[in-house]
Amino acid sequence: MTIDISTLEARYLDSCKKHGVMPNSAVLSWFYKAKIQKSCHEKCSIVVVLDHLRTADFSPLFDVFLEIDSSNVDSVDILHESPIILTEEYVLSLIRAINFKLRLVELRDVSFGKDFFRDLSHDGLACQVLKLRSSHFQRLNMVGGFLQLHTLNLDYCTHLTSLQKDCFSCMPNLMRLSMCETRVANLWTTSAVLSKLPSLVELRFQTCPCCENTRPCPMSSNTDDSFTIDDVPSMNECPSNDCEIMVSSELQRIGLLELSSDNALPLSKKHGHLQNEVAFSELHVQHKNVSLLSGLDWDLKDAAVALKYCISHHPSPICFEKHYRDYIIASLPRLQVLDNLLIRKIDRDKANTIFSKNYEYLPYRRPQESVVTVLQKREMGTGIIHGRKSLKPKQPSSYIKSPYFFSRSFCATKLGAWPLLYPVSNISYTNKQEGKQLRPRQFEYHPSNPSLMVFGTLDGEIVVFNHESRNIIGYVPSIGAANSVLGLCWLKKYPSKYMGVSLENLDPKILKKLLAGTDDGSLNLYDINHMPPNAADAYCSSGIVTYDMFEQLTSVHVNSTDDRFLVSGYSKHVALYDIGSGKRLKLFNNMHREPINVAKFSNHSPSIFATSSFDHDVKLWDLRQTPEWPCYTASSSRGNVMVCFSPDDLYLLVSAVDNEVKQLLAADGRVHLNFEIASTGSSHNYTRSYYMNGRDYVISGSCDEKVVRVCCAQTGRRLQDVYLEDRGSGNLMTVQSLRGDPFREFNMSVLASKTHRNSAWEVFKVNLLASSNCDKESYYGQSVHPSYSLGG
Repeated sequence: MTIDISTLEARYLDSCKKHGVMPNSAVLSWFYKAKIQKSCHEKCSIVVVLDHLRTADFSPLFDVFLEIDSSNVDSVDILHESPIILTEEYVLSLIRAINFKLRLVELRDVSFGKDFFRDLSHDGLACQVLKLRSSHFQRLNMVGGFLQLHTLNLDYCTHLTSLQKDCFSCMPNLMRLSMCETRVANLWTTSAVLSKLPSLVELRFQTCPCCENTRPCPMSSNTDDSFTIDDVPSMNECPSNDCEIMVSSELQRIGLLELSSDNALPLSKKHGHLQNEVAFSELHVQHKNVSLLSGLDWDLKDAAVALKYCISHHPSPICFEKHYRDYIIASLPRLQVLDNLLIRKIDRDKANTIFSKNYEYLPYRRPQESVVTVLQKREMGTGIIHGRKSLKPKQPSSYIKSPYFFSRSFCATKLGAWPLLYPVSNISYTNKQEGKQLRPRQFEYHPSNPSLMVFGTLDGEIVVFNHESRNIIGYVPSIGAANSVLGLCWLKKYPSKYMGVSLENLDPKILKKLLAGTDDGSLNLYDINHMPPNAADAYCSSGIVTYDMFEQLTSVHVNSTDDRFLVSGYSKHVALYDIGSGKRLKLFNNMHREPINVAKFSNHSPSIFATSSFDHDVKLWDLRQTPEWPCYTASSSRGNVMVCFSPDDLYLLVSAVDNEVKQLLAADGRVHLNFEIASTGSSHNYTRSYYMNGRDYVISGSCDEKVVRVCCAQTGRRLQDVYLEDRGSGNLMTVQSLRGDPFREFNMSVLASKTHRNSAWEVFKVNLLASSNCDKESYYGQSVHPSYSLGG
């Protein structure tokens, strides 16, 4: 039997008597308004405003709402408009007392704590529309049942940085999602989460000033693309704000503006006042069924600015990513509206083209396959040409016959958006100063032992450890004043004249010579066989070879035959040392016009080396010639932070300040590839880049940014962005240095710094083939072999 509203009101009054509570006049007014709606044959809705309730009002309302599903009330809305003190348990119980009739829930965290929103996210709600404004969300994980939810608004959740893998898994009917002015920035994880929403058709990360919801802006929703040139009236006839919106949408549709990622980037406040001086003296526009554009006094080059101004209110950081709009459209084929702008077929075609040009969906351009399929193809010896039926393969035979082909295909099946990331340098050790923490400043993988790594600290210590078991192998304390270790380089083999033994008789896995330099200019060669694992034990000085000092040292590097090494620093000079004799052979003066941050030998030629300087130049030198003149000079538009050779010495990878990363042909210095990473505008955003998977991929990070970018070294396409998030605190960390793992594909280590003051730096391992939800032990089950593939 259906309960009418008058009966509900009577039961509310009876419940008030039962609980000894005076009826709330606001509650009675809600019933009165509902009865008026019912009498007018309108949809009947009870709007509960939490601001009007006292603690004592909840029990009578709870009794009534337990029967609301059996009433003739069509829906119940629960609103929260101003900060008040409420009992969280009562509010949550009241919301959950309503089942299928619950339509809208709107809550703000000024009255609710972290536990309230956690319980709500984990247990779910039966509402159709949910609006949350909370500063307690950092990693969104709404895993509860939201089976009726079709609209979710998370605007102004200003602490929200990331979406967890399964956070929308129980929202099968979610159609509209708004996340304006959050801190969400990762295109890869965000699109991966949203792609699991089968019903999502409207999405926005930035607002249109004339739109309150996610639907297409009425000024830009007309999809008729036929235009003719005719006439344009005066601009004075149109109010400024409406005119800006109208002009932007019309210009977009007639092709004067392309709604690409570059045009859709949020606009900075400096463009808040659009110029009013343009002459469209020769341009006249007429569109059927559309009013004529108001007159324009802008310059045509400011048309893109006009469009940005209209759609760039309250943007989340993800909107600033290059090709943001195209990436989202290409990743979500069912999406119909993005940022209040309708997605047309021409927009989707363009987005797919831009995506394929700039991004790799899977590594090595592999097709989407399961592990079982790859195994079957490997056993049967088929599928090497990606299922082509043609007898004439389009790929070179070396690629088809590559022994790495199937291992690369396995990588494609495992690569995910949430890589495994965990610290390895926060290891315990015995120290006379209890509680002292190791503070890494530089690190290097061992060149032949996949288990070993070394890091030098800000306090001048050197720590050699097994990064799999996290056991310390050797420890050298700082001597005298603490000085940061800035240069580390393993010797790849013992120099025969230094050790007096034949190289052929040496086991490469026991090569344990290490060169280290500190910022005070000290240079020492260590034998880790003489390093005790505990700080309390005295270090045997017989294992040290000391070299002449090089002031303001920043880098050291040993050549391929382990008989010489280079030292550079905050000066214009480079020094060459002989490892066997311990002498400085030569000081090359004034090789650059500004300080030389890095000098690197090639990997195979013991006489070839490159230098990078803040004077914007990279130079290649040959010791067989008198290094007065370089073999060639290549220039960047900003100061160069570092340079390194590819494993086969075919390329030079150059990193300049603020994400200017280029790959040069090592033979002559010509630009082979510009990775076109967006700059931040900071002159202190020092960028470092290295190779990963041999020379197949490049990893790049900068000291002011919280992301490592993974790009294909042959095409420049972006494979993934890895955001460095501390799993303990949830805070993002900035990149200070990084290295690709020479033995494990799609693995790297990153020296990262937490953003708060006085935070310690730590070395983090990143495994792109393992999920952040799995245990880090899965990392050690991975096959280990030198990764020197040239592709395929």
